[in-house]
Amino acid sequence: MDDKILHTLEYRKILDKCAAYTQTSMGREAAESLKPDTDLESVKRLLQATDEAYTVDRLKGNPSFGGITDIAAPLKRARIGGTLSPHELLAIGNTVNGSRRIKRFIANVHEDEPIPLLEGISENLSEQKALEDAIKACIDESAEVLDSASPGLAQVRRELRSGEVRIREKLDSMIRSSSVAKMLQDQLITIRGDRFVIPVKAEYRSYFGGIVHDQSGSGATLFIEPESIVAMNNKLRETRMKEEREIEIILQKLTALVGDQADLLLLDIDLLGQLDFIFAKGRLAHVMKASQPRMNDRGYLKLKKGRHPLIDMEKVVPIDVELGNSYTSIIVTGPNTGGKTVTLKTIGLLSLMAMSGLFVPAEEGSQLCVFDAIYADIGDEQSIEQSLSTFSSHMTNIIRILNHMTPKSLVLLDEVGAGTDPAEGSALAISILEHIHSLGCRMVATTHYSELKAYAYERKGVINASMEFDVNTLSPTYRLLVGVPGRSNAFAIAERLGLPHVILDYARGEVKEEDQRVEHMIASLEENRLGAESEREKAEKLRQEMEQLRSRHQQELEKLEEQRDRLIEKARGEAKEVIAKARREAEQIIADLRQLAKEEGASVKEHKLIAARRQLDEAEPQQRKKGAAKPKAKAPRQIEPGDEVMVYSLNQKGHVVELSGAKEAVVQLGIMKMKVSLDDLELVNANKPAEKQVQRHATTVKRTRDDNIRSELDLRGANLEEALIEVDRFIDEAFLGNLGQVYLIHGKGTGILRQGISEYLRKHKHIKSYRLGNYGEGGTGVTVVELK
Repeated sequence: MDDKILHTLEYRKILDKCAAYTQTSMGREAAESLKPDTDLESVKRLLQATDEAYTVDRLKGNPSFGGITDIAAPLKRARIGGTLSPHELLAIGNTVNGSRRIKRFIANVHEDEPIPLLEGISENLSEQKALEDAIKACIDESAEVLDSASPGLAQVRRELRSGEVRIREKLDSMIRSSSVAKMLQDQLITIRGDRFVIPVKAEYRSYFGGIVHDQSGSGATLFIEPESIVAMNNKLRETRMKEEREIEIILQKLTALVGDQADLLLLDIDLLGQLDFIFAKGRLAHVMKASQPRMNDRGYLKLKKGRHPLIDMEKVVPIDVELGNSYTSIIVTGPNTGGKTVTLKTIGLLSLMAMSGLFVPAEEGSQLCVFDAIYADIGDEQSIEQSLSTFSSHMTNIIRILNHMTPKSLVLLDEVGAGTDPAEGSALAISILEHIHSLGCRMVATTHYSELKAYAYERKGVINASMEFDVNTLSPTYRLLVGVPGRSNAFAIAERLGLPHVILDYARGEVKEEDQRVEHMIASLEENRLGAESEREKAEKLRQEMEQLRSRHQQELEKLEEQRDRLIEKARGEAKEVIAKARREAEQIIADLRQLAKEEGASVKEHKLIAARRQLDEAEPQQRKKGAAKPKAKAPRQIEPGDEVMVYSLNQKGHVVELSGAKEAVVQLGIMKMKVSLDDLELVNANKPAEKQVQRHATTVKRTRDDNIRSELDLRGANLEEALIEVDRFIDEAFLGNLGQVYLIHGKGTGILRQGISEYLRKHKHIKSYRLGNYGEGGTGVTVVELK
């Protein structure tokens, strides 16, 4: 695609908007280098990837690419044997950790909502846990090599600390001496050039031995290393050199590990950049309220309420355009400032966005075409340096377009033939448009010339269009009207502004009768259109009122049903109280009878007392379930494993897993299995094929979970009691959401919150294990929880 065209249609500004939502330098680079694709299948794949990212963003939010950086340069240096610095190794470790985190996130989402393209990309990310652990064991979050990186380094650093302590003790005893203290500017110990020194007043230099390493800016203070610690400082320096050698050995070993995996890691950062860019496209689609267009390669374009993406959504006027079916060329006529140029740019820019795999700001059902090229001559491109007039500049662009266009191209021409004599300009415009149209290109052109209205009316496959103008307010509405040619509105505007009627009448007399008939025809068309639009608005208003009435009636019906249920529940409660009272009285009577039988030797049978109690129990009214159960068939089919059944006591549908004896069955109700009496079951559907059952299970309680599930909980600022309540709710949601791992962010602080959460997690039944965060995960400010 020609860069000049991309500049004309402001394509770069869209890329900048997309790049703003990337999180890594690799993703930003991918966004900034994006170009439209001319292959239909490639464009469909790009749009599918954007659609998957849009879905993930809607359900779970975009994943965090924190800690992931462009490590290509250190990887290439490690591959050729160069030694990497601790900072570079830390960046590699953080990127490896971030890669694993992104891969796990996408895999978890894919289990609930299929995202095959994103899952396929993330599946190619390599697992470098061993390398990450090796770097973590040697380098801390501040990019300092740990003492535990090697036994040799640990020994050397113990010697360093011991030597520093001896030197400080020696100097402390010296500066506390009264004879030395009077010669010091300050009683402190400092370091110059890795050697311990003390600040001595310049006038005592001749009385104070040792080596001068530095002096103050005024020269009043000399930083002197006393002779008594010179040997000790020398020993300390030798120890530091040993430390540097040990660190160099450790860095070389880690670099060698990185070098062995450099090719895989280079591929990983490329894939991570792609994923970051794809998720940025999904976020941009959300922000722009854009939708996925249907794509074709047969030159068909249909925009429903298409909006220019660089104009404020509150101010932009949507356009409806169809091209490539009944007509292949649109000629837009009308005065300036009506929005013709914006319409051209909207059509061109949305086509470029779709061909780049970006969603377009238009309603669902919009269709766009994959053109082999888009050509545009838009705006006044007069060039002083090239001594070209406006007309010459336009002609130069049009000639270049004519030389390169094909039947599969989209051509956008603004004010074709302008800048020269009207008669010659209109004739030239008609000739150019006829040539482009006859070649089979898709074309949208704007013009001032009224002669082109007749051309569009007479030519098959070409249609007139105009930008609506409100004569009452003397302002454009920026709405595109396809099928209606533009009116000049000059007389109407002049009359509204107060031009004398004598002048207006004379001017009308100078207009050709044929032109007047055309104007009257256009006015009639516009009047009919406004009438039809008014009727449509009335019908739409009636439809909305009917919808509101239906919604209100539905709410009233639900309210009545709710009131009925409350009354039934109240009556049921009262009935239970009456029965409970009767049961208590009956129990008392039975107890009295037993006592009487013992005292008088009466022979009251125990089983008769039990039977009487059962009759009393059965007198309790059964609770009526909401939604009456279906009556049982006269000859019910025997229930078998796999059947869908209704459990009356729970008012729930489930599937029979297996029969348990002659009177019970094991029933799957959502995520629970339970034994239920066969008398409590009614057959709803016979045994379905296994695939359908699996499909049903796969959708169980998914919807509500997906909309709210998070993988991180920020508890900073909360007290322990509040935090534990939030953690309990969050762990339950994560467990139901089948998340394998979640992050509790409690901060470092005093540690009270961390300890309280740790104690709570130790007793929780859903917790498999927990640990403090690693570098790149927040360290001791984060607890990483693995769920069962």
